[in-house]
Amino acid sequence: MQRRELRVILVSLIVSFILTGTKFAAWFMTHSVAILSDALESIINVVAGAFACYSIYLTGKPKDQNHPYGHGKVEFFSIGFEGAMIFIAGCLILFKAAQYFFIPTELHKLDQGVWLIAGTTLANLMLGLFLKREGQKLNSLTISGNAKHIMTDVYSSIGLIAALLVIHLTGWEWIDPAASALMGGLILRQGYQLMRTSISGLMDETDMHVVDKVIQVLSANRRENWIDIHNMRVQQYGNNYHIDCHLTLPYYLELSDAHDELKAIEHLVNASFASGEVEFFIHIDPCIPSCCHYCRLEKCPVRQEVFTGTIVWTKENVLPNRKHGE
Repeated sequence: MQRRELRVILVSLIVSFILTGTKFAAWFMTHSVAILSDALESIINVVAGAFACYSIYLTGKPKDQNHPYGHGKVEFFSIGFEGAMIFIAGCLILFKAAQYFFIPTELHKLDQGVWLIAGTTLANLMLGLFLKREGQKLNSLTISGNAKHIMTDVYSSIGLIAALLVIHLTGWEWIDPAASALMGGLILRQGYQLMRTSISGLMDETDMHVVDKVIQVLSANRRENWIDIHNMRVQQYGNNYHIDCHLTLPYYLELSDAHDELKAIEHLVNASFASGEVEFFIHIDPCIPSCCHYCRLEKCPVRQEVFTGTIVWTKENVLPNRKHGE
């Protein structure tokens, strides 16, 4: 999987390098600050692609004594770095746009510039869709983050083409710095979103979609002995997940039987994740009399209270650190 990720990101890096050169050629030809803004953003594609290659290499390294959970966290550094670079590029673009408002520059050969930018936009669109598909297939934060950046570049380039066509048809050259300022604002927003994702991952913010998926799998395959699950915590390391939880089992089970129940949970959840690995650390709690009213074990030899109904597992009652009913 790591080799495939590296191949995908290398394709992105090579294509971005070629397209960046093309955009700068269009800028030299037209002197358009809006085209310069597009070219500056594309430089980030190249730098971020190079950093992404290194992060994917680190992510693929096996666990060791110094990194018992693996090296997957570096992906969050990768998208954070990319987000920061995008944010800086947005600030530079806004500065350049403001400068051109007060010191306008005569534009040249806009028709040729439009054709060049249209060609790079089409190539970027194909690249962005390819990265989005591969990022979902490989469950790679780095590739998915790169795809979002490329697609933002596509949207801004489409707006740029529209602005250049209006300038070419009307001669309203003030649209050039205005379009550049709008692109700068959109780029700042994208950079902020990527940095927000990076910080969330580094701070181990729980991915509620993963929690919902795990709960759905366990609920659909719920065994009688699984009396209660609570205190669930999810951490992501690259495309792998580490999940802690407490599982309440009948207190009289033998150790080997309890171990079989834990392995059943691991196999079920791992089978439901198309890519990556889910590692469970499960703490076993013995049942207590207050569990009897929602324990579904029909032939329990030590039941002290009447069964009153099954408690449906949801993230609202699985995440807190307390047994249900307490």
